[in-house]
Amino acid sequence: MYSRKRMTALSAAGMSAALLLTACGGGSSEDLTGPEDGGEDAKAINIALIAWEEGIATTHMWEAILEEKGYDVTITDVDVAPMYQGAANGDVDLFLDTWLPTTHADYWEDYGDQLEDLGSWYDNAKLTITVPSYMEDVNSIPDLADHVEELDGRVVGIDPGAGLTRVTKEEALPGYGLDGDFELVESSTAAMLAELDSAIAEEEPIVVTLWRPHPAYAKHDLKDLEDPEGLMGEAESIHAVGREGFTEDYPDLSGWLEGFEMTDEELATLEALTVSDDSEYKDDPKEGARVWLADNPEFLERTLGEDAEGLEF
Repeated sequence: MYSRKRMTALSAAGMSAALLLTACGGGSSEDLTGPEDGGEDAKAINIALIAWEEGIATTHMWEAILEEKGYDVTITDVDVAPMYQGAANGDVDLFLDTWLPTTHADYWEDYGDQLEDLGSWYDNAKLTITVPSYMEDVNSIPDLADHVEELDGRVVGIDPGAGLTRVTKEEALPGYGLDGDFELVESSTAAMLAELDSAIAEEEPIVVTLWRPHPAYAKHDLKDLEDPEGLMGEAESIHAVGREGFTEDYPDLSGWLEGFEMTDEELATLEALTVSDDSEYKDDPKEGARVWLADNPEFLERTLGEDAEGLEF
């Protein structure tokens, strides 16, 4: 499972743009395709990708769509800071995984005036404390106080350095008076998911720290606990972002991105095919995305309108 770099503290924004090219596997900026080589007529586009589940899933989905539409797509693997610097410098054209208003606030403040916000495509990105839906008597975080023994006083968490871990340990558990009864078990995302899988297989009680979007929501029937005090933080939106001049150089694609929206179910099922450890396509996420697109023609029609006609996956 890919690590959640957003769950750790944001790195400083002053990283060298040269890291973008290093992450690309070497080469110079002249090697990158882009609008300077002919704009949308040439249909060459460079999309930056950070290895977060929803970013991998949607970037390869758009790669599949754009290739069917005749685009020459280059995907550049980067970290957060060089991605923003690269887009601001025009080294990459598009990035699909900007979290606003909180997670990427520092980067947006530094680089937003050199970028184009192409719109939000998902509006339920959030940190959660979650249980299986068969735990019918547990519906909110405060309800956990009545189930300490049943849950062995354990909240199964992820990496010790993760922001999700910090928020749960420092805000949610003490804020609801649970820190004396519950221990946050710090491990890893993979270990947390393994415990979740095992508990659900036996229909045993379990409570975990999780986040949306995540493929676990497609795999299992889960319930996010209500957070009446908002201690886990508010939901954020995920935006597509282009470099300056993107809309002018890519008017068709810009229009498609305006119509780009995904529901919880759509994104979870796309992630389940493209990045989930038990997916046969985890090593070929573009093929997994093509399978998803073939099964979801209504998404293409909604997003591309009449331009979806004739597309086959």
